[in-house]
Amino acid sequence: MILVKTKKRLITLLIVLVSGIIIFILGLGTTGLVDETPPLFAAAARAMSESGDWLTPKVNGIFRFDKPPLIYWLMGFFYSLPKNEIWDSFGTLSARLPSALGSLFLMLMIGDTLFCWPQKGDRQFLTPIIASLGFALSPLIIIWSRTAVSDALLTGTLGISLLLFWRRMASDNNDQCTSAWVFLGLAILTKGPVAFVLVTMTITSFLFSQKDWKSLLSKINPKKGFLITSLISFPWYILELIKEGKPFWENFFGYHNFQRYTSVVNNHAEPFWFFLYIMILASLPFTPFLYHGIFTAFKDFLKSSKETCDVAETLYTYSLCWLTSVLIFFSISSTKLPSYWLPAIPAAAILISNSFINLKKLSRSYLYLWTFNILILFGISVAFFFSNIWLSSINDPEMPNLVSELISSGIIFRAKLFFSSFTLLAIILFYFKSKNILLYLQILLLIGQSFLMSPIRKLADTSRQLPLRNISKLILDIREGQETLAMIGIRKPSLHYYSRQIVFYESNTKEGLINLSDRLKNDRRENYEDQPDYEYKSFLVVIDEYSSRQIHWSNINHQELGQFGIYNLWRIQKSDLNKYSELLVNSGYKSNWRKRKVEKF
Repeated sequence: MILVKTKKRLITLLIVLVSGIIIFILGLGTTGLVDETPPLFAAAARAMSESGDWLTPKVNGIFRFDKPPLIYWLMGFFYSLPKNEIWDSFGTLSARLPSALGSLFLMLMIGDTLFCWPQKGDRQFLTPIIASLGFALSPLIIIWSRTAVSDALLTGTLGISLLLFWRRMASDNNDQCTSAWVFLGLAILTKGPVAFVLVTMTITSFLFSQKDWKSLLSKINPKKGFLITSLISFPWYILELIKEGKPFWENFFGYHNFQRYTSVVNNHAEPFWFFLYIMILASLPFTPFLYHGIFTAFKDFLKSSKETCDVAETLYTYSLCWLTSVLIFFSISSTKLPSYWLPAIPAAAILISNSFINLKKLSRSYLYLWTFNILILFGISVAFFFSNIWLSSINDPEMPNLVSELISSGIIFRAKLFFSSFTLLAIILFYFKSKNILLYLQILLLIGQSFLMSPIRKLADTSRQLPLRNISKLILDIREGQETLAMIGIRKPSLHYYSRQIVFYESNTKEGLINLSDRLKNDRRENYEDQPDYEYKSFLVVIDEYSSRQIHWSNINHQELGQFGIYNLWRIQKSDLNKYSELLVNSGYKSNWRKRKVEKF
């Protein structure tokens, strides 16, 4: 019997693993980095790998204190592997693997937890797969798990930690809870104190619902656990504080944690209910079942607070506490981004599986939910059939030919075909009263990853990033005397990543022109791989075609060296720039680059 269960467990995890590889790993390194933030992470990690300085992240000659180092360390590890430049020609596989692996391991943990601790009414073989796919097929998870930023890694480490905490409380064995605290320490090393706050809120609210909360709390051994977490996460913070002092304290804790939470940063102001809206989008196309799962779990929450229940059957109550903690914490935050919802998606996926096992076939709830879900799918299909209406509203200055390329590439036709087939299959399965309709639709979504998402990624890369890669190659070929490099107008960190050079980013305004002239005289930056000759007579400029039409830029004498997409490469004599800058200063314009925060471009 034990052998049979072990075999089923391995088969379940193998199915989850293969599904995760299809969603997160396949084609991961076939496209370039996507601006704006991923190239900053990748450049800092590559710099660590190549310079040997694994303590302080640096990008473009300045410190990057926005995130703790785990994401950089993992990226840097992959950059350090032998022959990296051969098997990772774009540098994107190394940069994206930490995000992809974080989501893949969490997906496996969700499946294994639901297999080993089946809930009441559970179908032991199917529910773990449905919950795992519910997480992996979330639109937000698909996007961020293939993006070189820290959000997916935080979701992975934090999610694994929270599931391990519950497993320890649900277990009758006297095994240690060390691994849960280890992953919590890794989560804190990924994105800071927010991980500890979310774990504390989740466990506290869950224990509040349990009659025997004292015994559950003793199981996770918070005193010993906090020591383990501290030993893992605190040393880097202490060393960085000793080494860099006030700049690190003010930028990491002051700006990127406290100020982001208490005030609006970078114009990311959203209403209080913003994450209720994101919750709907993040669970599409199965959002109705999330709300049914929440309602069912809430009833269990009320029941468990009144009577003692088997902790092994409280996973859905725990997931409700998890989701609610993320919702409350980030709804209070002044700065709101869609990615802040990612840590709640594992809990949402588990709650969707709760709906799957509690819905009785042909019940009123079953009929209402599937009818509503089919209407959502039908609406998506209709939107693509009338794509000519909304395509005309797309106006991306960085991809001026996007609409025509979408149509000529066949992506719109593929989307029509896929979502029409998806809706038709849902109607057929609903008509024939299939009890596994949710699983079958998830499988079709899984297949659709290569059919639909792969060409979308390649088109976006060709239209948006290929010109920047090509212009970076040209810069490396024609650069004279370690010329300084500047980028005017549209700001792309990938230019620094691909060219491996210090880049001065400035706006296309008259103040931007004065700033650039002043910075070429006074702003001295260098790093291990690029030491510009700031005294050289000329410098290189990458300027987008919209900025190049500005009179104060077009009037400067310049040599046109090449054009790729909307970007032009110029060579300008510093004397010509300084002459025009003096005219603007005499007209009343002033330099303002010294007032900007150190981590701004």
